[in-house]
Formats: sequence, structure tokens, C-alpha cells
Amino acid sequence: MIVKCFPIWVITAAISAKLFPAVFASLQTLIVPLLMLVMLGMGLTLKPKDFIELRQYKAAFATGILLQFSVMPIMALLIARLCQLDTELTAGLVLVGSVAGGTASNVMTLVAKGNVALSVSMTAMSTLASVAMTPLLMVWLLGSEVAVPALDILISLFKIILLPVALGVFISIFWDRGVKRIEAALPAISVLVIVLIIAIVVALNAQRFNDIAAWVFLATLLHNLSGLLLGYVSAYLLGFNKLVCRTIAIEVGMQNSGLATALALKFFGVGAALPGAIFSIWLNITGSLFASACVRIDHWQTTKPHIAQK
Repeated sequence: MIVKCFPIWVITAAISAKLFPAVFASLQTLIVPLLMLVMLGMGLTLKPKDFIELRQYKAAFATGILLQFSVMPIMALLIARLCQLDTELTAGLVLVGSVAGGTASNVMTLVAKGNVALSVSMTAMSTLASVAMTPLLMVWLLGSEVAVPALDILISLFKIILLPVALGVFISIFWDRGVKRIEAALPAISVLVIVLIIAIVVALNAQRFNDIAAWVFLATLLHNLSGLLLGYVSAYLLGFNKLVCRTIAIEVGMQNSGLATALALKFFGVGAALPGAIFSIWLNITGSLFASACVRIDHWQTTKPHIAQK
């Protein structure tokens, strides 16, 4: 229930942070440790076989990763220009587009009856690849306008992603029995952690929220929808089956906004963290609607022959 009601918790947390900003703003220093906890949880759910299974989906995997690090960062910059966001918000939105896919994509793929093994593998590999790709994309897209501390970002990503994920995988290999006892609770823990991070970011932006929220809400929604749409259409045009198309669409459209939020706070300012926080709201709403639509389509296609016979 905690995972399924993710959008409700996010909205509740955002409203609470707006009403009581001092309470949540005081927790700012917890954001990076909390995110490392999420990455550790991700590592605990991974097994070596998740990476080995990539051999079965070489083309789909390559397509998804390419779209992940091309469609999302480029669309982020175009949408930021279209919505005339200021430099700080533009940096935040492009950062959202330049990070890896979010762990929530695996849950949404399961609900949409997509290829879960492919989704898990793509999330894992894009997360590892983001250590290098995120700073490179930020320099390429915004280097002429914003001082991008690429090396510092790379070092932070190494600490926030690689170390916790590697530790999690190591523990899952050598303490498999213990991990299985807590594995069912890990998605819920990740949800609660991300919800708390969003609340902290909203609280930090409480004073300027009314002035800029409308444009940021629109920009992040367009960004999220463009990832889902272009991810699906691109996969379809390349001849993949509907299950792979769904998986790629979800993986491309659902970014690790918690990571983007933490990096924005650390390197680009409080305002730059707002797109990541709001993106977290949208990705869960649109992801749930997309997954539900996929299930309904499958049901309609299954019952269509019986309807025709009647």
C-alpha cells in the first residue's frame, strides 16, 4: 500500500512542508545520507544474474540507455527554454534529465506487465553509467551558461551511487538469507525516503514556491510526458514488441529525481532542487496512469474476440 499510494504520500508531504517549512528545512543535511540509503537498498535487490541477463536483451537495452541519456537531457533544455525558466531552474531541470532512471520504474513496469528483468537491468546500468554521463551532459548542455563542477559531481556520484550499490550487491551475495527477510520492505523504505526528501526541498523553497511553482509544474510535466511518449514511439519504430516498448517508455520517462534533487542542492542552489521535487510528483502520477492504461489495453485486446463473436 505504501508503494501503490506513492503519489498520495508525495502530495501530502509537499503540502505539509509548505505549511510547516521550518520543521522540514532543518533536515536538509539528511538528504545525501537518505539517498545513499536508497542506493544501498537498490544494491541489495540486485544479483549478478541481473547483469548477465542483459545478453538476452542487447538491442532493447542499448536503445533504452541511448534514449535515457539523449532524449531526457535534450528535452529538458528545450522545455526550459520554452517555459523561459531562469538559470537556476534550468540547471535543475537539465539535471533531472541527465541522471539515471528511477527505481520506481521497476515497480511501474511490473504493474504495466512489461519486461521487469529488462527494467531492473536498465535501471542498474544507467545508474552506474550516470556517474560519468551526468557531469558530461551538464557540461555539454549548460557549460557555457552555468559553472558546472563536473569533477565534484563525479566524486559525489561515486560516493552516493557506486559505493552504496556495490555494498548492497556484496551483502546480497554473501548474506542472501538475511536480505530475503527484508527485501519485501525495501521498496516501501525507498518510497518513504524519497517522500521525505521532497518535503525538505519544498520546505526550502517555501518562500518562492507561489511565484515559480506554476511554470515548474508545467515544465516538469512536459518533460516527464515527452520521455514516456518518445521512449515508446522510438522503441515501437525500431520494431520491439509491446512489452519492451512499455518497459523502455517507463524507464526513459521516470528519472531518479531524488538524486537530481540532492545534486542540485549541493552544486546549483536551493531553487535548482525544485524541478526534481516536482518531477517526483508527476512521474508517479503519469507512471501509474500509463501502467493502468497498458493493463486496460491488454484486457480490451483479450476480450475483443469474444465481443466480436457476440
